[in-house]
This record gives sequence, C-alpha cells and structure tokens, in this order.
Amino acid sequence: MEKSKEKLFSGYQVFIIVILSILQFTVILDFMVISPLGVILMKTLDITASKFSVVVSAYAFSAGASGLLAAGFADKFDRKKLLMFFYGGFILGTLLCGIATDFTFLLIARIITGIFGGVIGSIGLAIVTDLFKMEVRGRVMGFTQMAFAASQVLGIPIGLVLANYYGWHSCFWMIAGFGSVVGVIMLIYMKPITGHMNLHPDRNAFHHLRTTITKPKYILGFLTMSLLASGGFMLMPFGSAFGTHNLGLTMDELPMLDLVPGVFSIMFGPLSGKLSDKIGKYKTFIFGSIAASIVVVIYTNLGITPFWIACMVSVLLFAGVTARMVSASALMTAIPAPQDRGAYMSINSALMQISGGAASVVAGGIVSSTATGMIEHYDTLGYVVVGTMVVMVVMMFYIHRMVNEPGISMPVASNEMPAEIATETV
Repeated sequence: MEKSKEKLFSGYQVFIIVILSILQFTVILDFMVISPLGVILMKTLDITASKFSVVVSAYAFSAGASGLLAAGFADKFDRKKLLMFFYGGFILGTLLCGIATDFTFLLIARIITGIFGGVIGSIGLAIVTDLFKMEVRGRVMGFTQMAFAASQVLGIPIGLVLANYYGWHSCFWMIAGFGSVVGVIMLIYMKPITGHMNLHPDRNAFHHLRTTITKPKYILGFLTMSLLASGGFMLMPFGSAFGTHNLGLTMDELPMLDLVPGVFSIMFGPLSGKLSDKIGKYKTFIFGSIAASIVVVIYTNLGITPFWIACMVSVLLFAGVTARMVSASALMTAIPAPQDRGAYMSINSALMQISGGAASVVAGGIVSSTATGMIEHYDTLGYVVVGTMVVMVVMMFYIHRMVNEPGISMPVASNEMPAEIATETV
C-alpha cells in the first residue's frame, strides 16, 4: 500500500491561516466600507467633501503613526496577547463609529480604529514568519491576499445595502459583532507565541526601534515595500472619474468594474501563492510586474471603451498586481531576524501607509480634470507607475539575493512553535 502523502500544513497551522485571513478581512472591510458611505455621511452629518476626506485619511495617518510607535514594543510581548490587545481596540473603535452622531465624534472614532487596526496586519505577518517555513509562505500570503480581495468585493455592496435599509451605523455594528465572535475564537483556540521573547528579553523598546529602523538590510526592505504601496494609491483615487468620463462607463457599470476583478482576485491570491512557492518568489514577482506594467500602459491610454473590454483589462491588471503583492510580501518575511520580526513588520506597515498617502498627493499633482470631468494626463500617471515597477524589480533582486545568502535567510526557530504543532499532520 502506498504511503499517504504528507500534508503541507498541520491542523493548527490551517486554523492560524484561516483566523489571520478573517482578521485581515474584517480590518480591510472596515476601511473599504467607508467609501460608499460618503454621500450618506455628508448629507446626514452635514459635512463637506473635504471634511469627509479628512475622516478617510485620519484612519491611514493614525495607522501609520501607531505602527511606528508600536514597533519598539512589538517583540517584547507574546504575539497572541499583542494581537488580542490591538484587535480589541479595533473593535472598540468600530463600535464608536457605530454610535457616532457628528463629524467630531466620527473623526475621533476613525482615529482610534486606525491606531489599533493599523498594527494588526504587521502582527499577523510576524506570526506567519514565526510559524511557517519560507518554502510555504507564498501560499499563506496568497490566502491573506484573498481576504483583501473578498473585502474589496463585499465592501461597497455591504455598505450600500446596510446603509439603505438600516442606516449607516449598521455597517460598523455588523463588523464589530462579527469581529467580536472572531476575537473570542482566537482567545480560546490560539496558542501563545513567545519564542522571540527569549532572544533579547531585556532590550529597551526605543533602542529596539532605533536599531531596527537603521539596519542597512532592513532599510532596503522598507524602501522596497513602500514603493510597492505607492502604485495602487496613485491610480485608485482617480479610477471612478476615469471610468465614467474617459472610458464612457455608466454609474451602473462602475461598481461592476470593481466587483468582477475582485471576484477573480479571490482566486488569484492562492494561485499566486502556490506559484511563488513552486518557481520562486522573485520569478513570480518579475512575471507579475511585466504583466501589470503592460496592462497599466494599455488601461491608462484607453478612450471610450465597451464595458466587457474594460472589465477584461481590469481582471488582467488585478492578476499582475496580486502576483506582485503575494510574492513580494512572502519574500519580505525572510528579511528580519526572529528577534526583530514584530518591529520590522510594524515599521514596514507604517511606512507603506504613509507612502500610500504621499503617492496620492503626487498623483494629484500629475493629473487634472477638464470642465466636462475628463481626466487628463492619466497616461502620464501610468508611465510613472510603470517606472516604479521597474525600479522595484531591481530592488527586489537585491533582496532576493540577500535572503538567499548563508546565514541571512532565517528558518523557523524551534522554540517558536510547540513540538506537537510542528509534527502534527492533517
């Protein structure tokens, strides 16, 4: 009788992948759902478009600030306790959004939500790096990227349906309620992750932050991932206006232009992860960059276009972008040493948030709109994005070479995963 094939992940590791993906889903959904509420909030709370933009940006900037502040402490605590603390704060902030009655209250609530929610992703990445070997991290990142796509697909329709039937507060109550259930499950079943604490138990938090942010090999990783975040933030803010005024899409077709590629992205995530583990993270990143670059140039130069063609181009763009995100994220996890993982991920997440905001400002200086609403110089913006992709291919080459040098690529430490978890198979 042939010996049964050993599974890639243990039962507990599957649980961790699922719980981290769901956490990412709730956090990103909270951010995505605010977008379709703009018209309702401006009318209900009697605020201007500029004030609403402040509400949206408050989350990103507070998330970036909290990531930097939390970095020095990220490796001094059990990762489970740290995750529970910040997820609890995120749920509290979401609940406050659900009872907000005016602009000031909502602004404060979004700041609180950003302070806690902005750190959850970095803690999750540190846990992935602690519990999963480099050979399978692409698959893990693929599933977490799938959660991002699912939140994008569901964010707008959930926001609109709940807001129309039950009021805009109900969106946040739904997220907080679901998140509370997830938090309880995590509290009961997730095991402590403390192996990293024994490496430098007495290190000062501020010294830890300073040394982490100034290590040359870490700086390269920070700059590379910051550049990765900039591309999307350049194109996305003007996507709706470009779709309606330049491509000639109707307001009914516009949501479908996000929905259809989002549905495909749910499949692209795991496929990209599997591909990056099979042929290599850097090769997958190159493939995704070439595909995305070609499609960006095509898309940003389109004129009046039938919906099905615009949709097909968007699907191809999402495929390339997903391959880049999954492979880059997986390769990036090999950079920090075990004792620096939490700090590195927190700083990296913060810088990505900040660079994304800066990229939006740069994009606003490149494009302009005519009296009829058409977006001008969007093609120029596309060439700038492609330029960042080319630069990133070079930067990722050096990271790829660095993490494959002897003594640089860090294996999973034996004291970071209980023996029964490491040896258990599904």
